[in-house]
Amino acid sequence: MTIIADLTYRLGPRVLFDGASAQLPEGARVGFVGRNGAGKTTLFRLISGEIAAESGSITLPRRAKRGRVEQEAPGGPDKLIDFVLAADIERAELLHEAETAQDPHRIAEIHTRLADIDAHSAPARAARILSGLGFDEAAQNRALSEFSGGWRMRVALAAVLFTQPDLLLLDEPTNYLDLEGSLWLVEHLKTYPATAIVISHDRDLLDAVCDHILHLDRAKLTLWKGNYSGFEKQRRELMAVQAKAAKKQEDKRKHLQEFVDRFRAKATKARQAQSRLKMLEKMEPTAAIVDTDVLPIHLPSPEKQLSPPIIAMERGSVGYDERVVLSRLNLSLSNDDRIGLLGANGNGKSTFAKLLAGRLQPMGGDIVRATKLEVGFFAQHQVDDLDLSDTPYRAVARLMPDAPESRVRARAAQMGFSGERADTKVDQLSGGEKARLLMGLSTFHGPHLIILDEPTNHLDIDSRAALIEAINDYTGAVVLVSHDRYLLEACADRLWLVADGAVKEFDGDIDDYTKLVLQALRGGDGSKGVKVAEKKPSPVREKRGNSQKKIQALEERISKFGELIARIDETLADGTAFAKDPQKAAALASQRGELSAALAAAEEEWLALSVEAESA
Repeated sequence: MTIIADLTYRLGPRVLFDGASAQLPEGARVGFVGRNGAGKTTLFRLISGEIAAESGSITLPRRAKRGRVEQEAPGGPDKLIDFVLAADIERAELLHEAETAQDPHRIAEIHTRLADIDAHSAPARAARILSGLGFDEAAQNRALSEFSGGWRMRVALAAVLFTQPDLLLLDEPTNYLDLEGSLWLVEHLKTYPATAIVISHDRDLLDAVCDHILHLDRAKLTLWKGNYSGFEKQRRELMAVQAKAAKKQEDKRKHLQEFVDRFRAKATKARQAQSRLKMLEKMEPTAAIVDTDVLPIHLPSPEKQLSPPIIAMERGSVGYDERVVLSRLNLSLSNDDRIGLLGANGNGKSTFAKLLAGRLQPMGGDIVRATKLEVGFFAQHQVDDLDLSDTPYRAVARLMPDAPESRVRARAAQMGFSGERADTKVDQLSGGEKARLLMGLSTFHGPHLIILDEPTNHLDIDSRAALIEAINDYTGAVVLVSHDRYLLEACADRLWLVADGAVKEFDGDIDDYTKLVLQALRGGDGSKGVKVAEKKPSPVREKRGNSQKKIQALEERISKFGELIARIDETLADGTAFAKDPQKAAALASQRGELSAALAAAEEEWLALSVEAESA
């Protein structure tokens, strides 16, 4: 059991832990949650022994081996597979000693221990972990120095998972992963054989993996049994109970105080008043749990919708210089689409997003954009490109050059930077605040299409919920690239898969895609490129497609009937119509009645088909 007892730690003037205590059962998979900046990473540093607490203690099981991903990305000439294998120090030392040992007894001990730790299967196990995190066989034999920082952080994660420590500490492990890597990690952690503590804002991971939730709030730790959804439900129930108890106590205090104020001066009631005064002094206030307000996220909608499609592609292709990355692009985007973009990193999702945004020009085919199309583009890496000496107020003011200061500050406040926060330098903002600022600037003028590339990496769970609400309130089109399955399920109506050098509509939902990814990984191909065979539409999808065609035909008929009725009404509205040609006027009136009946029938059929299509 891991025991945190009466822990106190300050960071400058801030108290991160104030007599905090918790007991984590052995073998538990614990989700560690709390607001950004509350001190979650600091607790990991305390557990790892990097820093010392002011008071209190952290007690681990005897001889427990701790494992944590270093914050700096590894580098050097080592091959990926060799770096991961070297993380098991005992195995590496035993293999080295086996080459030089002369004593037969020691040699026997070495080989017995190697067998005990299953050393000979280690290369296969390391390869499986690297494959799950996105490295095929060729990549596993390349040097660390050939990869970017994000990919090297994946290697560091692979090394920690390979060593299987008794206490695994993971701090936002999905931030460097794509959706495919996140799905693999969730499956891996479900069966982790020792204690694991995971700091994460990924609700799907917390629900699928964790059997306990450790909550850091107001410098205190509380351990809840169950996954995140269970924790959220239990906590809200407790909030309601404690709020009710606090109100009841406040009413009682008020009643006692009124008695004291009224009778303390009267001799006959003085003793009773003093008695009630003592009761007031002894009453411990009941603290109601109050959530800190989460600032909403606002994505301004376009002032005027464009005629669909806003982007249409036929036999399109895109790439860099002479190299074609994606081809055979036959897609269209409507003005209210919600597209989730799937596909492993390296398959071309970012390239396709840049094509949609107009940052890359097509290399071939026909790509037509709606006139006056405005695109807002948010990519996670752009957060690092913000001017650290800038402030939210100055950044907004540049986009509103003729506006008075009051309007600029009002707009900055709408983005989440009111009062002094608007004048805070960017380098003093948290990662979540930087993401909010960039999102606000990227979508400032109400674009018709918003492309969000990993928008949740620095957002806590409540801020992610605010983003979901903002996306669903936004009236334009959205293309989402995210490893956050919960976000995709809540916002995406359609899924497009980037694989095999093309982008195609995915026939299924996130659950279907998850099964496909895990099936490919279990098959051991290590390709990470999910291959989707051309297949006939499912009966449900085919039925839905037929319904949509009928609905479209009915909409055209309804529109035509409406136009004819309007023309007849215009003619009949002329008071001289019946006087000039009574027979024609009567025929028009009769025709109008028939058209109205036909219109009503078409509308009823349209409604029935719409319901059928929805249920399909």
